[in-house]
Formats: sequence, C-alpha cells, structure tokens
Amino acid sequence: MGATDISSPAIHTSRHFNRERIKVVVASSLGTIIEWYEFFLYAYLSQIIAVKFFSGVNETLGFLFALITFAIGFLVRPIGGLVFGRLGDTVGRKRTFLITLVLMGLSTVAVGLLPTHAQVGLAAPIMLVMLRVIQGLAIGGEYGGALVYVAEHAPRKRRGLFTGFIQITVPIGLLMSVGVISLTQGGLGDAAFNDWGWRIPFLLAGPFLILAIWVRTKMEESPVFLQMKSEGTESRSPLKEAFATRANLRISVIALLGGVAGQAVVWQTATLYVMFFMNKTLGVESSTTNNLMILLMVSGVVFLLFFAWISDFIGRKPVIITGCVAAALLYFPIFNSLAISANPALVLAHENSPVTLVAGKADCASGLPFLNSGNRDGLCNVAKNTLNGRGVAFRMIEAEDGPAHVQIGDRTVPFPDAAPEDEVARTQFAKEIQDHLNAENYPAKADMTKANMPRIIFLLMVIVALGAMTLGPLGAQLVEIFPTKIRYSGLSLPFNIGNGWFGGLLPTITFMITQHTGDIYAGLWYPIIIASGTALIALFFMPETRGSEIN
Repeated sequence: MGATDISSPAIHTSRHFNRERIKVVVASSLGTIIEWYEFFLYAYLSQIIAVKFFSGVNETLGFLFALITFAIGFLVRPIGGLVFGRLGDTVGRKRTFLITLVLMGLSTVAVGLLPTHAQVGLAAPIMLVMLRVIQGLAIGGEYGGALVYVAEHAPRKRRGLFTGFIQITVPIGLLMSVGVISLTQGGLGDAAFNDWGWRIPFLLAGPFLILAIWVRTKMEESPVFLQMKSEGTESRSPLKEAFATRANLRISVIALLGGVAGQAVVWQTATLYVMFFMNKTLGVESSTTNNLMILLMVSGVVFLLFFAWISDFIGRKPVIITGCVAAALLYFPIFNSLAISANPALVLAHENSPVTLVAGKADCASGLPFLNSGNRDGLCNVAKNTLNGRGVAFRMIEAEDGPAHVQIGDRTVPFPDAAPEDEVARTQFAKEIQDHLNAENYPAKADMTKANMPRIIFLLMVIVALGAMTLGPLGAQLVEIFPTKIRYSGLSLPFNIGNGWFGGLLPTITFMITQHTGDIYAGLWYPIIIASGTALIALFFMPETRGSEIN
C-alpha cells in the first residue's frame, strides 16, 4: 500500500493502526532513536570527556567546559530547525530527515576518533566543539520532521498516541546510550574504559547509521505533503511566511513560551539534571546511577505513551499545564527527599557540621559568567571547587575585617598566606579542607548499603512522570497548531529554541548556580521559574488543539 492509499479518507479517519501506519511509526522512530542515542552519549560520558579534552584546567572548571560544549549542541539546534525546516516544507519530509540522520551519524563516529588534549593540545576541544555543532544542527532538523511525518499519517482522534511514539524515542535513545556504556564499561573494566573504551559507544554509531539509512530509504513521502504539492498550495518562502507574518509569529511565540519552554526544563530535569545531581552532588557511583537511569527511561517510555494517549481524550493543555505546575510545586521536596534517601550521611553532616566560606568579594569569582567578579583563579575558588566536588552545601559570608577562612562545624581552615598562583599552597589548602570534611564525617561517596533504594526509585518515577506529562502530548499540539505549508519550519524553531536553549542550557546553568550559591538545591529555581511561566502562558493564550483537522 503506497502513500496514495494512506491519504485516502477511509484510512485517514480510521482510529486504528494498520500495516502502513505501523511501518511509518517504526521507520520514523528507529532513525530518531539512533539520533538521540548519538546525541546523548556525550552527556553520559561528560566526566570522561572533561578529562580527555579539557585537561588543561582544574577538574571543576573542566567539567563546566564539558557541560558548555554539550550545551553548544543545543544552542545551534534552532539554526538546524530553520535550515532543515525550510527544506522539509519545500523538498519533502522524507529527504530532509534522511540528510539529518547522515550528518548526526558521521559526526558521532568522528567523536570516537578524535585525538585528546594530551595528544594535540587545544586542537582537541576545538574539533570536539565543531562536531557538537554538526550534531546540534542535525538533531534540530530531525525531530520536528519525524513529528510532522508521523502526525500527517495519523488518524485525527489518535494523533496524540501516534506522535507519542516519536516522543518515546528520547528515553529509548537515552536508554540505548546508557546500556551500551554500561555493557562496554562492565566488559572492559573502569581503567580500560576510561583510557580508551569510552570511544566504543561513539564508534558503534557507524553500524547503527547504516541500519537507519536502510530503513529510511524504504519510507514513502507524507501524504499531506504530496497533496499540498499536487494542489500547488505549498509555500515558496516558508521561513518568511512562518515568522514574518504576524499571525504565524504569534503562534510560534505561544508555542515556545506556553508549551516547549516548560516541557524542555521539566524533561531535562528528569533525564539529565537528576543524573548529575545523583552522581556529582550526592556521590552515587556511576554504575549505580546508570542502572537507575535505565529503569527511569523504561518507565519514561510507559509514561510518555500514557500521557500522549490520555491527551486524545482530555486535551493537550490540561496534561501539559498539570505537569508544569506539579513540577514547580514538588521539585524542592522531591530532591531533598532524594538526598536523604541516597546519601543520608551527607545530609546528616550538613545538619551537624554546617560549612561557611568567609572571603572578600574581590577574592571570589561569581561562578556565573554574566555576573563575574573577583579572581576566578583565587584561593576562594579553590575552596568552592573543593566543596562543590564533594557535594557539600555551604554558606557564603563576605569577610570584612577578619581573615578569610572556611568554617566546617567547629573547625577552621584559614586561607594560606600565599599568592593565588602558588600551586603548592593551593594543593595544600584543598587537602586541608578535604581532611577537615573527613573529620566532620562528610562522606566522600554515597554508601548505597545505607540508601533507601525503594524510595529512590519511587522519587525518580515521580520525576520522570512529571517530564512525561509535558513531553507526551506536546508533539501533537505543535503539529496541530501550525498550518501544513509551514508546519515543518513553524514548529522546528520554537521546539528547538525551547529544547536547545531553555532545556539544553539547564545542566550548565544549574551547575553554575549551585557553584555560586553553595546551595545544592538552588539550581532547581531555574526549571521551577520556567515551568511556572509556561503554565501561566498556556492557561491564558494556548488554544486547545485536540482533534483539530491538519489537512
């Protein structure tokens, strides 16, 4: 059965899956799964990448640079959305996301072949950034195209469920990346994996790419696009029509601020931030975190399909708004409970031996580039980096007359009387802080024998359910809100700005907020504020699109 059959009225109004629709969903989903696998490999290997490509700076700054490089892939996504969105609205959906697939696959394989900073110096991070740019451009064009392609084949009253199968490609791609990393690391051992084995998951993108290309070449063009072309109603300038026309620009702004922005931060909190929080802040071992993330992503698939399906009955708006509001209200108690459950010794040490950093403002850099002040290489930042590296919460007090020091319970660690660039003094200062933290029973790592694993799993399930409430129905909502002739271009920009900027910057922004304030929960204010704003804008300005005609 070809594309003409799919677009016939009898099939288009049917509520059920048939052979052609199953082929459309599988072919679209498979390619997108592989793209997300490739894209998120970087996130899960960010600590190793920080060592391999940013070894010229201290550990904390190297990790921050690795996060910034990860964020670059998100930042360029809107450009990819514009470029490939225009192609999708002019030359076709199928051809366009075949191109994006090839770009993503080749750039991912190339990451696995890159020389490290120790081998070629500054050229290594420069090449890494260039490849992340290509990856970001590719995923910016891929995801919107897959949503449009599936939705334009889907029955009107089951469009939420059908597009839900594209939404689950995100957790499945994450699941694949975590699974491949865990198997490779388990087979090689930590030492070999950290040395050279980290390249294997990137190189495996090669055979995955060949499989995905074969599947994509078997796909038919979207029947809605073919109908538009046959009737001569396509847009000759989709970008201009989508964003230079006041009515369409208004749709894009509402879609971004009243839908995608909140979805992006809530979903990224469930998939990326919670991983960094568990691993970097609470000190949970990477192997345990990976196993928990596998469970989290499996449940995410179920939750995404459920909320996508339920939106076909109660609407897209109620589900998305509820997810945003619930996230804003529950994040602080959930993450506090997660800390108590995963590392009770750390929470107890915070209560019994609170830490205070007393230093002059001129000695301490902000940690936030746009609020930067003070000496970034000073001894104050040695203290902050040491404390942040242990997941230790601390309070900042500006020194007036007294000497700068770190107060850990009843113990005082004075700043050394040495120049900030004195490497021996810096190393000794960091060691003294570590020794006093140990003396005050601050754990170096989480002891999982004392963790409450059932409660950890429950809390993670709640976090991913909130993310699924915002992401599950969003694909159908975006497709339904834009007219056919600018649909690919129209939805690609707000979707990629939301997920590329609001969501993609979340790990970097939350990490810098935490580093600056010393409060391990302060970074949560970022997703809470964005999600709250999205809920309000959606409530008053976003139309309900369930069941609308898109032909």
